Amino acid sequence: MNSVSEGLNRREFLSTAAATTAFAASGRRILGANDRIRLGVIGSGSRATALSRQLNQIGGIEWVAVSDAWKTRCLQWEEAVGTKVEQYPDYRSLLERADIDGVLIATFDHTHAQITVDACRAGKDVYLEKPMTSLPEQGLEVIKTVRETRRVVQVGMQQRSIPYFTEAKERFIDSGRLGAVHMVRTIWNRNTGYLVKVPPGMERKPDDLDWKACLAWLPTIPWDPKRYFNRFAYWDFSTGGMTGGLFVHLVDVVHWYLGLHRSDVATALGGLYHHRDGRDTPDNINVIVRYPEGVNITFEGSLTDNGGHETVDIVFNGTGGRLSIFRSGYTFTGPPENGKSEVIQKYGPYGDALEHLQEWLECMRTRRNPNTDVVEGHYSAMACHVANISYREGRTVAWDPAWDAEPLGGIRS
Repeated sequence: MNSVSEGLNRREFLSTAAATTAFAASGRRILGANDRIRLGVIGSGSRATALSRQLNQIGGIEWVAVSDAWKTRCLQWEEAVGTKVEQYPDYRSLLERADIDGVLIATFDHTHAQITVDACRAGKDVYLEKPMTSLPEQGLEVIKTVRETRRVVQVGMQQRSIPYFTEAKERFIDSGRLGAVHMVRTIWNRNTGYLVKVPPGMERKPDDLDWKACLAWLPTIPWDPKRYFNRFAYWDFSTGGMTGGLFVHLVDVVHWYLGLHRSDVATALGGLYHHRDGRDTPDNINVIVRYPEGVNITFEGSLTDNGGHETVDIVFNGTGGRLSIFRSGYTFTGPPENGKSEVIQKYGPYGDALEHLQEWLECMRTRRNPNTDVVEGHYSAMACHVANISYREGRTVAWDPAWDAEPLGGIRS
């Protein structure tokens, strides 16, 4: 993970967002159909490594540089990806290179927005891991920057590119077969990635890890291996734990399928009921987000469900049937007729980010808007933010018109 070396508070994020202007638009390379796309990585942990391997599988790319606040991570990334590149402890040095077309950003949540702004103003296209923002006010600044710089930014909510999801949308939503949908249940229980233990020996900070860079604009605190290795357990390093890490994927699908963006009101209840290990995000949470189009989206997240395997689902309850879908496929159940319901199923290999990364590379060449642009990234993150505000403040949260964003639209130069 890598972030700015000097701390930035919330106000400074907004005031300095336009400061990084390393390369003017006139210096950007126009990619031809056969040109290799030159890439850099910012934040080279396990997620970046997995995405980098998939980019290798797609092909047509060239790795140029990697940046991480922990040098060991850079070395591990090189070994896993099978390449040697220039290494930078400060991501801004990587962005200064004129020979990089795009960057993959897979850092801590609280650094996503600032690094994306800096990358766009340095003339780089971006693949950004979700959630796009860690604070509501960051979204419009990211959108403004993308609009001004005309960069291609794909937010990593990869369901929009997984074939199961596209097929089911066309087959049941776009066709009208599912009918009117007024309730969507989303569930993600028993995700063990939120219960990561600190590896032995990490009680002392590694000498080659810049903890100040990891903190970025957050207040200075001593080395905390729990925050570094189990970031989803903490509000400052994540976007609410299970909301910004899990719900964001699920609600984004609902937004896409039903054409939703701004919510009406949201409420959330939960708590730390079991995992009293220093974390401050809930280990159980229930969310209801209501939309003015007449749709309720619910979210159930539990880290104390230990029965069987991980449970993930998005269930669209329609007047014409029910659709249950996630990354391994879908089940459509029609209304009962003569005591029986038609059931249509399609299941297969687990969908990943391969097609989403392919979409990003294609958009870098064509300059069209990607299928999960920063406006979509903003609204899906906002569904998490309103839930988080409700949970933390113990109240129902109404939508603030100041959070509204205009579509990017069209093909960009």
